Amino acid sequence: MTARSFTLLSSLLLLFLLAGGCATLPYQYSAAREDVELPEFGPAGTQIDRGKPVAFLDGVGHYVVSLPSKLILLNWEVDNHRISPETEALLSDYLAANHLSEVKVRLNQYAPGGEWRRLVANREMPGFFKYTLGAISTSLYTIMPGRFFGGDNYNPYTNTLSIYSDLPAVVLHEGAHAKDFAAQSRNFRGWYAMMRILPLVPLWQEAEATGDAVGYTIEEKLTEEQKDSYKILYPAYATYIAGEGLRWVPLEPWISYAAQLAVAVPGHITGRIKAAMVEEDGKGGTAEPQK
Repeated sequence: MTARSFTLLSSLLLLFLLAGGCATLPYQYSAAREDVELPEFGPAGTQIDRGKPVAFLDGVGHYVVSLPSKLILLNWEVDNHRISPETEALLSDYLAANHLSEVKVRLNQYAPGGEWRRLVANREMPGFFKYTLGAISTSLYTIMPGRFFGGDNYNPYTNTLSIYSDLPAVVLHEGAHAKDFAAQSRNFRGWYAMMRILPLVPLWQEAEATGDAVGYTIEEKLTEEQKDSYKILYPAYATYIAGEGLRWVPLEPWISYAAQLAVAVPGHITGRIKAAMVEEDGKGGTAEPQK
């Protein structure tokens, strides 16, 4: 498959998947989970921690390292390493509404020691997966810190959200990954994490998170956040499609990047069309039909 045909196929698939909307409606909040042993958050006992600002480190990450991601998503706040109190509050409300009290949140924080402790203490992840794939993911966190390289993510092995972008849509999306994993049974949770190495499974999991994030903004009548979710998460989903396909297509790095950039274009178009269709109800809500 050539890069051109791959890009065309990915674009058509994206438009097909997104044309009808992807919000999870009616929105379902996750139930409280009171029968589990939860890992401690740390000495401070807080769910959300912030890393101390480091001007040079954060500046290089924001103005240099993250430029490709900013270009693909057409948003300057991607990996800007400065999360506003408003974005933090939105994530905190989402976690509370979905009873995700055991999820650790690190806002632009590098804490390898804390992550290794959480890996060991996380009784919700079976040991085999913790000490194999979990050890690999925590090692990568340690040697390639997102504090410099960026990359908002959820680590199911430590049950931690690492946030580097001041984007409400992105933090809700990552929170939705935590919700998705919390919904899985303990015995299946490791398999669910490992399944990301299989073809197309990442697209399913990313679609689940995207749908939940958009659905939450609709349910909570967060009009501006809903619009931004379409504008950010749709092209982001396009990059997941491209990334999934590129795993099986040997291409030069610059061609791979160009393919992701090209596939993001229909995501931007579709997202902006969806955002323009959002109807305000006068209370910050929406009346948009979704599947």
